[in-house]
Amino acid sequence: MKADSILPTVPIFGIRVSKVDMQATVSYLTDAVRKREPHQVITANPIMVMAALENPSYMEIMKSAELVVPDGTGVVWAAEYCKEPVAERVAGFDLLHELLRQGESYNWKVYLLGSTPEVIRATVSRLQSQYPRIVIAGYRDGYFGPEADEAVVADIVKVQPDLLFVARGADSQEPWIAKYKSQLNIPVMMGVGGSFDVISGKSKRAPVAFQKLRAEWLYRLLKEPTRYKRMLALPKFAVKVLREKDKVTKA
Repeated sequence: MKADSILPTVPIFGIRVSKVDMQATVSYLTDAVRKREPHQVITANPIMVMAALENPSYMEIMKSAELVVPDGTGVVWAAEYCKEPVAERVAGFDLLHELLRQGESYNWKVYLLGSTPEVIRATVSRLQSQYPRIVIAGYRDGYFGPEADEAVVADIVKVQPDLLFVARGADSQEPWIAKYKSQLNIPVMMGVGGSFDVISGKSKRAPVAFQKLRAEWLYRLLKEPTRYKRMLALPKFAVKVLREKDKVTKA
């Protein structure tokens, strides 16, 4: 069942983004787990939206996801600017933790996929300590090629997790989930980008001050100047919204 059949959404350049807050999002996904209804959850930001506008196959992945949440502050701003505001930013990192917190009440099973062997092991250890009633049913690093996909999918399916978190970068994790979604058949399948790096302690999340100013992107850029090319999508997105205000939220 598509998210937009239940949750109110706003189309941002054709991508239907959920308008509800974190609490309602977690409640909706809890119901999806209860019903065993597969959901690909995409945490949308302006970089991903711009990539979708330039790449039809990526756009199709974004459009076919059962739930797209407004992760990037630029997406939140665009909805507000076009007078179709979302309730709040639903950051993927926070959603991951809220789902695990909720899952403790139900002993949900989780599979973690991605990052380096060292990072994934540290992530498993920290999450198991933080959420002792969660069952980490399996994990593996993200260093495998297409030839190993079927074996990885089989390993995941075997343990029948309730949640699958994939940390392989937005350019590969969303296409990978979309490609194997029907085989995986997991209630919540979500790309989480660099979340494992933060959870493991390898890197730090932006300080609260940056979060409140909606400037986590700036903190990441200051910490990793090599990201500047990728970040060029942010002003391009802003300009496109300003120039095409009447078209932004056209379904």
